[in-house]
Amino acid sequence: MNREMDSILVREALANLPQGTSHGEKPSVPDVYLPQSHLRAIDPNNLVVTAMRGAGKTFWWSALQSEEVRQFLGEVGGPSALGADTEVRTGFGVNPSPDNYPSKDVLQRLGNDGIDARIIWRSVQSWHLAPDDHPLHQKGSWSERAAYVNDNPEIIERLFYERDTEFERKGIYFLILFDALDRCSDDWKTMHRSIRGLLQTALEMRSYRRLRVKVFLRSDQLIETEVADFPDASKVLSSVVRLNWLGRDLYGLLWHRLTNGPDGGLLRDLLGGDIWDSVQVGNHSVLQMKRNMLSEPQERELFHTVAGPWMGRGPKRGFPYTWIPNHLSDTEGMVSPRSFLAALREAAIQTTNEHSDHQYALHYDSIKRGVQEASRIRVQELQEDYPWVDRVLTPLRGMVVPCEFNEIVDCWGKDGTLESLAEDVLQDEVKLPPLNIDSGASGLRKDLESLGVFQRIRDGRVNIPDVFRVGYGLGRRGGVRPARR
Repeated sequence: MNREMDSILVREALANLPQGTSHGEKPSVPDVYLPQSHLRAIDPNNLVVTAMRGAGKTFWWSALQSEEVRQFLGEVGGPSALGADTEVRTGFGVNPSPDNYPSKDVLQRLGNDGIDARIIWRSVQSWHLAPDDHPLHQKGSWSERAAYVNDNPEIIERLFYERDTEFERKGIYFLILFDALDRCSDDWKTMHRSIRGLLQTALEMRSYRRLRVKVFLRSDQLIETEVADFPDASKVLSSVVRLNWLGRDLYGLLWHRLTNGPDGGLLRDLLGGDIWDSVQVGNHSVLQMKRNMLSEPQERELFHTVAGPWMGRGPKRGFPYTWIPNHLSDTEGMVSPRSFLAALREAAIQTTNEHSDHQYALHYDSIKRGVQEASRIRVQELQEDYPWVDRVLTPLRGMVVPCEFNEIVDCWGKDGTLESLAEDVLQDEVKLPPLNIDSGASGLRKDLESLGVFQRIRDGRVNIPDVFRVGYGLGRRGGVRPARR
């Protein structure tokens, strides 16, 4: 595709790509990009959706609450059980909403009072299903509601049955969404107990024709031996869908963001005006790339009209289309769209500041700076989720990977990292501590491998993906250099 690109216009659009973490804000229709691989994730009949952080769990939790978005998904995703007329409620999420679900503190109090987690979540679901004149709505607190549900199982069963019959008659689904379960507790035991109870209710809801729950979980929260050790749990696990982002999905998101931004019309023409469809939903006109219009080699060529053909002065340095995802992936090869967009946004800003006369929208050195910024953001997210990771990776600064695990153990031993961490875990002073800390260094290695931070390569040495390595100041021959501090 030999198109003459307006590099400045494209660069400005890239610099204005969205940033930050989703806090549950409801997206508008133009914000919604639906990869083909995510179709199963939004289907009400798939009860559990798992993903790494930044992959879109909270985005979909928010988006599915919008009637317009559900209508749009029906337009672009084809026939689905989900529709604009689906009734959607929230059973737990990132934002406080005491009228819809209990907070972490309330959940803890209910648990301390001996109320089973299954009853707590069944109370939330009953609250949303109950009509205004139901006795449950006379209860002013979650404690009273949970007690009522626990003491009146026949009345609650009748409520579920009658509401299911009503929705079957209407031909629509009633869907309750659960997200941000990491915020329900600061310790694994309580969190696992809470998730287990929620999955039990998901199985119970699945027996109805029109009542459904959808639970969004981080991948590390779905430990089957801890949360799925109840009868028929396999029926829930069989419906688990993972939000994966393939390379082409990431670039599809990029094109969607660019062509539906402030200068979307101009960018559409620059990128190729014949490969887009316009979808009208309400007051929104959304540009969607026509499915199967571009082969992967064509899409690669299209991106290289934006970023140039090489990651240096020649092909030996790699090619931007594959180089960027490769350097943002974890040990399982997964890339979060948040990291991907952050890298491109920072690359555009750096190109403007340092290579403003470059013939392409992105300069290869600026792309490397963008990966450094994405790594910083990813490390910050990791620290927020698991503060203990910072304590065990910071002492490794300056090391070169891959390396022998004994070298890492020696670094930990110099300042007593493992001993102090184990002591704090014993004193309950560590949020979501490493599950295998009792096994010492080998247990900690196992925990870091499960998070996608450590990778055990064939000869037994430890490797750390660039997306974490760069942010923690470790080296690798031929890799992206850590950012200067």
